[in-house]
Amino acid sequence: MEVTQVLLNAQSIDGTVRKNAEESLKQFQEQNLPGFLLSLSGELANEEKPVETRKLAGLILKNALDAKEEHRKFELVQRWLSLDGNAKSQIKAGLLKTLSSPVSDARSTASQVIAKVAGIELPHKQWPELVGSLLSNVHQLPAHAKQATLETLGYLCEEVSPDVIDQDQVNKILTAVVQGMSASEGNIDVRLAATRALYNALGFAQANFSNDMERDYLMRVVCEATLSPEVRIRQAAFECLVSISSTYYEKLAPYIQDIFNITAKAVREDEEPVALQAIEFWSSICDEEIDILEEYGGDFTGDSDIPCFYFIKQAIPALVPMLLETLLKQEEDQDQDEGAWNIAMAGGTCLGLVARTVGDDIVPLVVPFIEENVTKPDWRQREAATYAFGSILEGPSPAKLIPLVNVALNFMLSALTKDPNSHVKDTTAWTLGRIFEFLHGSAVDSPIITQANCQQIVAVLLQSMKDTPNVAEKACGALYFLAQGYEEVGPSSPLTPFFQEIVQSLLTVTHREDARESRLRTAAYETLNEVVRCSTDETAPLVLQLVPVIIMELHNTVEGQKLSSDEREKQSELQGLLCGCLQVIIQKLGSSESTKYLFLQYADQIMGLFLSVFACRSATVHEEAMLAIGALAYATGPDFAKYMPEFYRYLEMGLQNFEEYQVCAVTVGVVGDICRALEEKVVPYCDGIMTQLLKNLSSNQLHRSVKPPIFSCFGDIALAVGEYFEKYLMWAMSALQSAAELSTHTTGDDELIEYINTLRNGILEAYSGIFQGFKNSPKTQLLIPYAPHILQFLDGIYMEKDMDDVVMKTAIGVLGDLADTLGSHAASLIQQSVSSKDFLNECLSSEDVMIKESAEWAKLAISRAISV
Repeated sequence: MEVTQVLLNAQSIDGTVRKNAEESLKQFQEQNLPGFLLSLSGELANEEKPVETRKLAGLILKNALDAKEEHRKFELVQRWLSLDGNAKSQIKAGLLKTLSSPVSDARSTASQVIAKVAGIELPHKQWPELVGSLLSNVHQLPAHAKQATLETLGYLCEEVSPDVIDQDQVNKILTAVVQGMSASEGNIDVRLAATRALYNALGFAQANFSNDMERDYLMRVVCEATLSPEVRIRQAAFECLVSISSTYYEKLAPYIQDIFNITAKAVREDEEPVALQAIEFWSSICDEEIDILEEYGGDFTGDSDIPCFYFIKQAIPALVPMLLETLLKQEEDQDQDEGAWNIAMAGGTCLGLVARTVGDDIVPLVVPFIEENVTKPDWRQREAATYAFGSILEGPSPAKLIPLVNVALNFMLSALTKDPNSHVKDTTAWTLGRIFEFLHGSAVDSPIITQANCQQIVAVLLQSMKDTPNVAEKACGALYFLAQGYEEVGPSSPLTPFFQEIVQSLLTVTHREDARESRLRTAAYETLNEVVRCSTDETAPLVLQLVPVIIMELHNTVEGQKLSSDEREKQSELQGLLCGCLQVIIQKLGSSESTKYLFLQYADQIMGLFLSVFACRSATVHEEAMLAIGALAYATGPDFAKYMPEFYRYLEMGLQNFEEYQVCAVTVGVVGDICRALEEKVVPYCDGIMTQLLKNLSSNQLHRSVKPPIFSCFGDIALAVGEYFEKYLMWAMSALQSAAELSTHTTGDDELIEYINTLRNGILEAYSGIFQGFKNSPKTQLLIPYAPHILQFLDGIYMEKDMDDVVMKTAIGVLGDLADTLGSHAASLIQQSVSSKDFLNECLSSEDVMIKESAEWAKLAISRAISV
């Protein structure tokens, strides 16, 4: 097959030519994989071929080695490992040769592919000579070969984990990289590649950072690179410093003063990409210190892994003024697009992190800046003062901030309607939102919102919702937090008199022509939902009046008009927002008997609309509609059974939706809601549901986060159908046992431990539901054979000592359920169990009320079982 021509055709502007080329590549790959990969690597290495075919060949080669989805990646790795050794050697030789190609695109692509191959082979102890041959290349001229090799070493460090490369090779890699970075290296591209490679290699340098001399040397090289005449090198060097700040925080003390001087100079004088990274260094130090202080609450005993060095506290006299200066560097057209990021925004974000790190200490450093600038004629100064104020509202104590807010509130309400500049209004509305978020609500002792000013606040926010989209969106956000602060006020809320007007204004916003700009429409619906969620019984009749309005809006989106793809996207976004809104209304009205009865007259109509939404097929809407149906099932109870015949196929589709696993997870949750609503009426659908759930568990294509809710769902089903669950017992218990074994032997990072705890909780909820479902039935003896294993699982997780409070509460509950359901059959097993006595005592003396209550119940159940 003449691969060059096919690769050219694959990039043709003619759709048919392109499609045919893609087909033939696919066939070639399926019929003769080694030949396919060899011809691609040959194309990439061949200097006679056109640049665009070489680049595409490399890209296809890279995609044949790696994929985002875990299961696909696993297949590709296995496929490469089982390739003929001869073919692999030829491909690898071709790739290494390409690193010295004069064509930069070909070199760069080859270095990425080499790293992907290394990522597969090095962990399997294959290609041991790779690092050596790359290192010998680094000393070669020409410069472009050196640059490509350093780039490859960087990608290599990104692909493999540090334990795969031995320390001796790590030292050699770091030496080569650091030499490439040094000022004596004449070629800018080589220095840049080396600096970027160091960024990826930092994770490998644990041992080197523990050695004072080597660390001093590495830090000096990085700091020198921040002064390079080339802007991209300075930026890459600051990126290294940011990475060092989080990876090696505890080693920074000797360098922090020098780093402050370097970053301050960069923030004040350097180009934006460099200045942004210099600010990021301090944001990163804040993140580290916030984490340490949260974890240890400021008392560093012998068992703290890392002490807090209070770098930020020491730096604030110089750091805060530097950050305040950045707030004055706004851009004329900033904020108009979502992802805008500039020096002023980075400085404000960092200032906010500093406030969370040092608390009250920041206030006296910022107040003079606010007072001096907030009334200046130049909009930049007014906006910067307001931004500074908004940034420091999280961190300092309410006692320190409330007096300031009381002084500033009237001024800000006036600025929000009267300031001539849109940026100032935007930031003012954002700051009001932050005031309501952090300083208003039942947790704050002295209220900033009183009967006297509430009406004015609401009036100003509703007025601002008519302003430009970005200001209106921030005003919606402020109203959101205003409503949230009144969530627990009892029967009457200060917002009650304005409820109708607020709802009307929000609905008006959703119909604005420009409502899709600045996320305005989404913000308006989110705020409407919050206003409804936090409303009191007094306004229930008004919430009820909202039902037909939202029904009508949703009805208008499902009318069968033919839509362009852009319009379809708009339509499904709107459907999602309306389903979300209905969900909140259903929960609100369904939770009290008086309104539930009146609301249920709409249930048929609402369910019909949800089914039409499913027919419009879109992933995100499916998620919102599913959640809303879960709420409806809860509200309608056993009456939901009449919707099941029609709804069931969509439920099944959701459970089969592996691609959009969030939809699958939500659907699993809705099965639980339906079981609670229908109880034994769910029996006719159980075979289909259980079959699909068991299939999901055995699939390696389903995202792991969906598995814990599936186990909880077993518990919901068993609880609903009682002894009828017998027909699934063997399958369910076998799945639970293998998952339980997996979850007791854990070593891993925090993320893995968090997942394992979620998994354990799901397994325990299943056991709990099964025991409670079989309780008092003649078939309880079916559970006896499983009891030893369950007790062993409880012993296992108790011994591991890494369970969180949620798991602890569920686990002690399961011990109680087991005793309660099996009675005397359980007594001897529990008495023989290794740790149940210790576990019970530990839970009885827990400070967590929920754990204590569960434990007291379990103690009672166990003593009853033992005395039988």
